[in-house]
Amino acid sequence: MAKKRERIVNTEPFITHNDDSVASCRKRSKVPKIHRQQEKLVEAGISSKIMKVALAQQKEIADGENAERNPSTAVFSTVAAEEEKKVIEEEDDIDDFDGKFKDESYQEDINEDDEKLFESFFVKNAPPQRTLADIIIRKIKDNDSELAEEERPDPQMDPMIAKLYKGVAKLMSEYTVGKMPKAFVHITKMERWQDVLYLTEPEKWSPNAMCQATRIFAHHLKNSQIQRFYNYVLLPRVREDIRKNKRLHFALYQAVKKSLYKPSAFNKGILFPLCKSGTCSLREAVILGSILEKCSFPVDHSGIALLNLAEMEYCGTTRFVDEIRVMPVIWHQSLLTFVQRYKYELLKEDKEHLQTLIKRQNHHLVTPEIVKELQGSRNRGEKDDPMLTNYILSISS
Repeated sequence: MAKKRERIVNTEPFITHNDDSVASCRKRSKVPKIHRQQEKLVEAGISSKIMKVALAQQKEIADGENAERNPSTAVFSTVAAEEEKKVIEEEDDIDDFDGKFKDESYQEDINEDDEKLFESFFVKNAPPQRTLADIIIRKIKDNDSELAEEERPDPQMDPMIAKLYKGVAKLMSEYTVGKMPKAFVHITKMERWQDVLYLTEPEKWSPNAMCQATRIFAHHLKNSQIQRFYNYVLLPRVREDIRKNKRLHFALYQAVKKSLYKPSAFNKGILFPLCKSGTCSLREAVILGSILEKCSFPVDHSGIALLNLAEMEYCGTTRFVDEIRVMPVIWHQSLLTFVQRYKYELLKEDKEHLQTLIKRQNHHLVTPEIVKELQGSRNRGEKDDPMLTNYILSISS
């Protein structure tokens, strides 16, 4: 009789597996069909840049075809196509503006009596502030006598370019938020940038357009170029706005702050011309001073500015020993601030001169503080006197 086979019994308890690893081993791995394959989506930012580059390439091809048909526009089209690629990466960071500023708490309080008194020191028959339009118009009329009778003649250039930037002028006068016209950004790359800028009529730009233009030019132009923009475009506009409205539009206030990005150009294009004009009002001085107070300014450029201001020709507001008019409170406060900052750098003779000055120009509240600062500090080149130091400490306590 055959021997019976023994059954193999598993003594381990039966455990059910719900994890996908066991189930997956029983499934056949099929290659997905082509129409079922899912590719990762391209990010929105990269997609936008790809579209911009593609459009720029298409435009370049179209411009090349147009150049063959119309050679008169070939030069400008080529320049525009070359600069298009550079502007794509820069425009998002520079010329996109949402109409909001980080700090909109700007205001200034000016005493009208002090303002009128300050204006009495203006230089009589001072020449008017020159603008970019004045310079370009004079140059055009000097070179072409036939245009002498025209009020605002156009510079000689390609008619297509002139037409384009006259259209930009209208956009700049109405600009509030958003991207700046792309053609405007191209001005910074042009050799005759001043003539083209003149066509956009900067005196009619909106305040927000002036702010964005200052930001773009300060970023792209050289020091010598941006200095001219500050002097003949930004400064005249700022002074006119203060004169008309008795305050400065906040967008223009921000434009002046952005001009500090190039400190050397700021000194030569705004600070020095304003002080040399002989007609700097108290309101203008207070507003510009508030900007310098809020913003950082390099030490070396500050020293150069102080030296140049001190060497300027007397214009009615720099010497007061023989002045018989009563000085405003802000004058006494400025003198007090000067003494507080530089009392240890003054020679004994300098302090004697200041003592003579405050005897003639006296204020019942400020002058005693000035005297205290002068008498309670050592002279330049002298060592501290322990007895004097103890005396000052006893008085202050």
